[in-house]
Amino acid sequence: MHRYIIRFSKLGYIKYISHLDLMRLFKRTFKRMGIKLEYSQGYNPHPKMGLAQPLSLGYESSGEILEFETVNNINDENIIKTFNMAMPEGIKIIEFKEIKAEGKSLAAITEFAEYRIKLPFKDTMNQGIEVMNFINQSEIISQKLNKKKELIDLDIKSMIKELAINKKEDELIIFAKLDAGSVSNLSPELLIKAIGDYYQIEYDRSEVEITREAITFTKKLQF
Repeated sequence: MHRYIIRFSKLGYIKYISHLDLMRLFKRTFKRMGIKLEYSQGYNPHPKMGLAQPLSLGYESSGEILEFETVNNINDENIIKTFNMAMPEGIKIIEFKEIKAEGKSLAAITEFAEYRIKLPFKDTMNQGIEVMNFINQSEIISQKLNKKKELIDLDIKSMIKELAINKKEDELIIFAKLDAGSVSNLSPELLIKAIGDYYQIEYDRSEVEITREAITFTKKLQF
């Protein structure tokens, strides 16, 4: 058994493809390339492949990471070029590496995700933006739906690891490093809502652009 990671970007209209469709796309691509995936055991076997952190529909990314296991070793020196020739427009393979077979899945060791967010902002009152005023609040409250579809308040301050906000013409450029993974996970949607409420910004969600730039793990990958 051999274990690999692929780092790739997902930009443009392909951002509207769902997570499940993306998995089907990679599965079909592996099959066309003659790559035999390892399958799980049991009544309903499935290919051993998965993203470190599934990307929400409508988000772009410059650094997604897919891990997968194969039956045979992949020794194609031009594997990145071969992959990119098979991929649709908007998906570009950036890195391909074999990692140690043993160890937890990438999803289990995902710790943070870094985002670049563009938020429409017309400063008609010339109020400016003071990031420290926002981040130095005793608590940062955002609202989310619980399992009963009820809106509840959630203090997200401890889940924001880094934050920078820059004003550029009629938009805010937000750089944020947020908790991600199974232990603690903060959706950038909740951060956007908290910022919008704090600065009393009116915006259409369809005008907001979110790009995930990096994923970091609790431990360094072993190649």
